[in-house]
Amino acid sequence: MSTKNEKIISVVGARPQFIKSAPVSHAFRKSSRYQEILVHTGQHYDKNMSETFFDELDMNPPAYNLGTGSGSHAEQTAEIMRRLEPVLLKEKPRLLIVYGDTNSTLAGALTASKLHIPIAHIESGLRSFNRMMPEEINRIVTDHISNLLFCPTKQAVLNLSSEGIKKNVFYCGDVMFDSALEFSVKSEQKSTSHNRLTVEKNGYVLATVHRAENTDNRQRLSNILHALVKVACDLPVILPLHPRTRKMIRHFALEDCLEGISVIEPLGYLDMLYYEKNASLIITDSGGIQKEAYFCRVPCVTLRDETEWVETLDAHWNVLADADSIESINEQIHATLTFPGIRLNIDEYGDGRASIKIVQEVERYLDNL
Repeated sequence: MSTKNEKIISVVGARPQFIKSAPVSHAFRKSSRYQEILVHTGQHYDKNMSETFFDELDMNPPAYNLGTGSGSHAEQTAEIMRRLEPVLLKEKPRLLIVYGDTNSTLAGALTASKLHIPIAHIESGLRSFNRMMPEEINRIVTDHISNLLFCPTKQAVLNLSSEGIKKNVFYCGDVMFDSALEFSVKSEQKSTSHNRLTVEKNGYVLATVHRAENTDNRQRLSNILHALVKVACDLPVILPLHPRTRKMIRHFALEDCLEGISVIEPLGYLDMLYYEKNASLIITDSGGIQKEAYFCRVPCVTLRDETEWVETLDAHWNVLADADSIESINEQIHATLTFPGIRLNIDEYGDGRASIKIVQEVERYLDNL
C-alpha cells in the first residue's frame, strides 16, 4: 500500500496549465495518500501570466521554479529537461503528471521517460491533424510515451485508439470545466479589473492573440488588428495584450493598428473569466479560451485554420477564421454576432468531477504497480 509520504510531481509552465492543474491539486490535497510537488518550468515568466494564477486558484506555490524563460522550441525544451532532471533524481516521485501540449509538457514527459518514471498525461488524445503546429507534435509524442492517458472528450479517446493506444486510457472529462464551475461565482465576487473600464455586460468584444503563427507573421497580425479596429466601430473591443504580441506589434511597427481598441495588461484567471462570461463575443486564437467561451455560453471566433476542440464547432458557437484573409475574419465575426449557435451540449466535457476521477485512477494505478 502507498503512504502519504510518496511523491507525485506535477509539471506546469503556462497559463492554461495552471488552470488545469488547480482542481487536480485540490483533489490531491483532499487525498492524504500522496504528496504532490508542483514544478513550474518558468515557460511563462511574466507575473500576470504566472504568479497571479497560483494566488487566485488557491494553489500552493511551486516547490521548484526552473526559471527557463523563452527561447526557440529546441532551446526551451532542452533547457527544461536539463533543469528538471536533477529535481526528479532528488525527489524520486512515483509518478509525473503533465498537462496539455506545451514545450513544458513534452520536456517533462521526455525527462521522466528517460528516468523510467511513470507519466500521466492530462488532456490526452487531442488532435488538430496539423503537424506544422508545434503543439501537435508535443501532444503526439507525449501520448505515445505516457502510462496513464486522461481524455477530456470521447473524441480524444477515439483519436488515441486510431493510433493504437488503448491501455490505461480514461475518458474523465475536462479539468478546465472543473475550474470554470468552481471559480465562476468567485470571479463575480472577487474580479477587480472590470471596475477599471466602463463597459456594459454583453456590450463588448473580448479579444486575445498570442499564437506564433499569428503574432510572428506580419500580414496575419495586421489582418487581425485591422479586423478588431473595424469591430470597435460598433462595439468596444477589449484586448488583454500578451507579452509576445506586444513585442511583435512593435517589431512590425503596427502600433497604429491598435487605435480604437482598449488595450490592457494580461489578466489573471478570475478577471479573465469575468470578462469572458459578460462579453457579447470572444475573438481568440487560444485553445483554452475557445473552451471557456463555450462553457460560458458566449459565441467565439477562433483565429486559426483548425482546432482540436471540434465539439465547439459542431454547435456553431465557435467558428474558424482564416487570418490570412481580413475578409474571412470580418465575415465570420459578422456571422457569429448575428447567429450565435444552435445548441450547447456542455456535458461533452464531463460532469465537473474530472479531477476527482483522475486522482482515483492515479491511486489505483500506483497501488497495482
